[in-house]
Amino acid sequence: MPRTAPHPQSSLSVENRYLRQRLKTLVQEARKNENTLRRFQSLELRLLGCHSLYELLEMLLHHGCETFGWDSASLVLEDPDYEIGRLVDQSPAPADQYDHLRLVDSLDAPGTDFGTELPPRLGVFDPHRHRRLFPEQDLPLGSVASLPLVRGGRLIGGLNLGSIDAKRFQPDAATDFMEHLAAVMAVCIETSIAQERLKYAGLTDALTGVNNRRFFDQRLVEETARSLRSRQRLSCIFIDIDHFKQVNDSYGHPIGDKVLQGVAQRIREQIRSADVVARFGGEEFALLLVQTGQELATDVAQRIREVVAARPIQPDANHVVPVTISLGVGTLHPEQHDADVHVLGTRLVEAADQALYRAKQDGRNRVRMGEPVRS
Repeated sequence: MPRTAPHPQSSLSVENRYLRQRLKTLVQEARKNENTLRRFQSLELRLLGCHSLYELLEMLLHHGCETFGWDSASLVLEDPDYEIGRLVDQSPAPADQYDHLRLVDSLDAPGTDFGTELPPRLGVFDPHRHRRLFPEQDLPLGSVASLPLVRGGRLIGGLNLGSIDAKRFQPDAATDFMEHLAAVMAVCIETSIAQERLKYAGLTDALTGVNNRRFFDQRLVEETARSLRSRQRLSCIFIDIDHFKQVNDSYGHPIGDKVLQGVAQRIREQIRSADVVARFGGEEFALLLVQTGQELATDVAQRIREVVAARPIQPDANHVVPVTISLGVGTLHPEQHDADVHVLGTRLVEAADQALYRAKQDGRNRVRMGEPVRS
């Protein structure tokens, strides 16, 4: 029995339905891409407006996850001289705010997932390969995108994005938006690090390498306010090098400078990265010990005193300079959260300064405690 040829009008109707469906799909994809582009542009503008490395990381790693539904994000930066690490250490932000930042000596090191290949890498999450990229990730990730950050033809780091959806980041997916984001991010990181360098230079004592008085005054206000909010005690230690004028008179000012540098180094070795050490002026140093009461602060002061006394400064092969220091401890006991932070900060410094004065009056090379400062 001969087959009946399809009716031309019927075939045309099927083709029209197919084309309408195809057009609808293309329109939906275009709208989706337009929406994605709009969100990328919004994030880029916010990244370009960041004024610090911490703000940049907060904007990318937290707001970026919220905006695009990433389940995890981390950043790897090459830092062979630990310059970025020092900038992070100087940041007033809590250390745990940098949990998603990893600094490495080389991007060729195992676990960095970059090497010499520059295109973005998308694919299924491999625990052995990717776990080190997401150290704080609790959710089981399904797929990962690793975006190289390049400046001036040089790989400076990588942005890593994770999703619990195994199909979110597929090797054959279009990466135009991601490559553009990586390029913008590389520029922002380079700019923010340059800004941090300038900020650090303006807040650092050129001779000793510790913070200067200006930085101490800024952090005093910040840490006093934080102490009031958290109801955690804050301690201040004032340190004075005993008979420093005699050191300059006996050995000369170049040797005196070496003594200042040596004492500053010994102080830094005995405190945490979250604490603050600053050259307050001349031969005086000031410390802020966060979340530290009087008893623990006094123990820290005694330890610093003993280390300095036990290890004479050797500025060159021909000189060994014995040094002792006197220390005064003041502690803030927060009670009322709405107290004036400037007044309390001033009172805390005065308490430590008065305790230092008593240590010097009592014979030097000792620690004295001030009256508790209460809000």
